[in-house]
Amino acid sequence: MSALEPCDSTVADAPDPDPAAGPAETVLSRSYRALSIGIVSVVLLIAFEATAVGTAMPVAARELDGVSLYAFAFSGYFTTSLFGMVLSGQWSDRRGPLGPLTAGIGAFAAGLLLSGTATAMWLFILGRAVQGLGGGLVIVALYVVVGRAYPERLRPAIMAAFAAGWIVPSIVGPLASGAVTEHLGWRWVFVGIPVLVVFPLALALPQIRRRAAGPVEEPGTGRGGGGAGRASVDRRRIRLALGISLGAGLLQYAAQDLRWLSLLPGAAGAALLVPAVSGLLPRGTYRAARGLPSVVLLRGVAAGSFIAAESFVPLMLVTQRGLSPTLAGFSLAAGGAAWALGSWVQSRPRVEPHRERLMTLGMLLVAAAIAAVPSVLIAAVPVWTVAVAWAFGCFGMGLVISSTSVLLLRLSAPEEAGTNSAALQISDALSNIVLLAMGGAAFAALGGGTVSHATTAATGAGASHPAAFAAVFLPMAAVASVGAWVTVRVRAEAR
Repeated sequence: MSALEPCDSTVADAPDPDPAAGPAETVLSRSYRALSIGIVSVVLLIAFEATAVGTAMPVAARELDGVSLYAFAFSGYFTTSLFGMVLSGQWSDRRGPLGPLTAGIGAFAAGLLLSGTATAMWLFILGRAVQGLGGGLVIVALYVVVGRAYPERLRPAIMAAFAAGWIVPSIVGPLASGAVTEHLGWRWVFVGIPVLVVFPLALALPQIRRRAAGPVEEPGTGRGGGGAGRASVDRRRIRLALGISLGAGLLQYAAQDLRWLSLLPGAAGAALLVPAVSGLLPRGTYRAARGLPSVVLLRGVAAGSFIAAESFVPLMLVTQRGLSPTLAGFSLAAGGAAWALGSWVQSRPRVEPHRERLMTLGMLLVAAAIAAVPSVLIAAVPVWTVAVAWAFGCFGMGLVISSTSVLLLRLSAPEEAGTNSAALQISDALSNIVLLAMGGAAFAALGGGTVSHATTAATGAGASHPAAFAAVFLPMAAVASVGAWVTVRVRAEAR
């Protein structure tokens, strides 16, 4: 069975995991309630950690005398998560998602504890790397759980619930983390979260074991995918995963050090990345082949352009318009709710026939939002323009990101759900790394690395570098515009 076949010949024909489920069943019906609450709680904890750690990280780096290694605390997480995604896809397809999900949560918690108890910066970075490996294992395994445990009609709703799980952390996370860091110390931001993992595990794991554990049957054979033909891990994909992780790390290192010598690790990283990405993503991804390749490409284009732009919004507001870090952060606070609203809209059954058009609208909103944000570099433009524009952009992201997840599971044969989910997450994470590196390099090349609120306030316009910010936002808006074209190619061709 081909992963590129349309939905009526793949997962749509799979029997409902719960034969007793009726038309009125929802993700919170009795048969799905414990599983839904458990896996959404896992997403909630990951979201809280992602939003809270950024607040505590500067204090941790300063206390551990590792400010010069600050960027590696982030890149270490992303680099190992790429390997974890590939490993989780292989593991889930052959043995089921229960193993990688349990191991991933364990590694995620162990990484948090290691970072929270670190006495040196290199130990802190090592903890972040272990945490990234766990995060990569978990996110792909959760997609496989959704594909196996929920019928197709409920998948948009559970994906919307995943998006909603980011709302409270995106608003409360930085504030709570700041209060904990100030009153209890930065270490508690890390060591406090593993204790909370027990609750979602107790709820979700028994349900996953009952609904989604074990290998799937191979089509036409009547035997599980964990048989002799599929019992061993694909060593070639594991080698490619190591290549993509190492290549991404080298590329990030080169982008953080703009010297001629940095061209060497940058070139080595690119040499590792290109063949690895070609081998791990569906064939035809780079040319936007119809169906699954375009879905995977769209995920990367949307996530990479949006996240790369969002990373520079608070810095621009602080250095160019004089806002405090708190006010700059609040300018993006409405984005979480708007994102969840967009995800909820795509989950409505009545919009299902119009999903591709909604995705096109979503990418146009994202492109327009990114292009509108640098308008506040003009003093006459009110600052609240950013909050309004970014809310529309987040609404568009809610339409697109959840829809790509739904379409990927629809276009994937059951025994390929893990591998294809890993490809989707690799596209997401790798585009974040590459576009952030490109944006950061352009920003630094135009003098953006010298901006600070203190120098701007002291010297006036002479310390301002609006061109450096424009060099980030406008190219990212162009990338998002390309995504609007890719949306017309996500529907697989009928045979």
